[in-house]
Amino acid sequence: MAEGSDQERSEDATGKRRADFRKKGQVAQSKEVNTAALMTMSLLLWVFYAESFWIDLQHLVTSFLRLSADFQVTRLNVVKLFWEMAIMFGGLLWPVFGLTLLVGFFASFLQVGPLLSLKAFEPSLGKFNPIKGMAKFVSKRSAVELVKSLAKVSLIGFVAYKTVSNEFDSALTLVQQDLNQTLIFLGQVAFLVMAKTCGIMILLAIVDFTFSRYEMEQKMKMTKQEVKEEFKQTEGDPQIKARIRSTQQQMARKRMMAEVPKADVVITNPTHFSVAVSYDRLAMGAPQIIAKGADHLAFRIREIAREHKVPIVENKPVARALYKMEVGDEIPEEMFKAVAEVLAYVYSLKNR
Repeated sequence: MAEGSDQERSEDATGKRRADFRKKGQVAQSKEVNTAALMTMSLLLWVFYAESFWIDLQHLVTSFLRLSADFQVTRLNVVKLFWEMAIMFGGLLWPVFGLTLLVGFFASFLQVGPLLSLKAFEPSLGKFNPIKGMAKFVSKRSAVELVKSLAKVSLIGFVAYKTVSNEFDSALTLVQQDLNQTLIFLGQVAFLVMAKTCGIMILLAIVDFTFSRYEMEQKMKMTKQEVKEEFKQTEGDPQIKARIRSTQQQMARKRMMAEVPKADVVITNPTHFSVAVSYDRLAMGAPQIIAKGADHLAFRIREIAREHKVPIVENKPVARALYKMEVGDEIPEEMFKAVAEVLAYVYSLKNR
């Protein structure tokens, strides 16, 4: 039971896993956002560009008719006419093409940020597996996409139908209007349908993007075992690190113990702390702590001190204060007097 639950993807994705997914191009992205953005911006472009578009279109038709009036069909003239018409059409449609490129780029950029991944284009034999390919058509993801598409088409179709049906009575009066007024009316109805469609697409895009984020989070989740393995890869095996740290501490302790015979005095408290102090007037600016220890280590320092006839002095306040310092630190100025008294006592014992 415990093993089965350990395989559940219950852990949130780590930073490394998110980075790995991103390198593969697997990020939360909704196609509906691109579609909604493109439709909305195209509608706004049409609002500001419609008048200029119709004027340019009229000019294009006029130019074409003028050229056709005395047109002589030759290979050179056909190529020239085709080229001129292509330039005119390009000038007429370039805002649409430019808008499509810009909106497509920024819609994707705002969703995923700066990302360049060629992983999806790498050759893989699995992509040519017909069984695996057929499985995509009956997968859960395909079913969700089918339901989304049907819901989108049905919703947009219903809104378009209701909008047009509401304008049906007004459309009956068009038989009494001239062509320009009829075109204006049709344009207004078309704009209304497109505006409502854009609103629906924006709502669908928000829902779809939220669902895509949720789906990607679920996909990136990890089992507890995967989290442990990743931690070992990035931080190292905790047991190995603990063993290395223990070895380093033992080596440092041995080096420290080797310094105890060089001490001028070992100050104790006496039951818990032992601090070995050395002072060389020519090499040091102040007395220096060369070893310290508590409990068992404190007794070991005393044993080494006795073996090498290093004086041991009991002074509880000084021992307690010196123990708070690090090995290699020099005695601070505020403790000069207390340590000097201890050293003076030791030197007097040695007749120094």
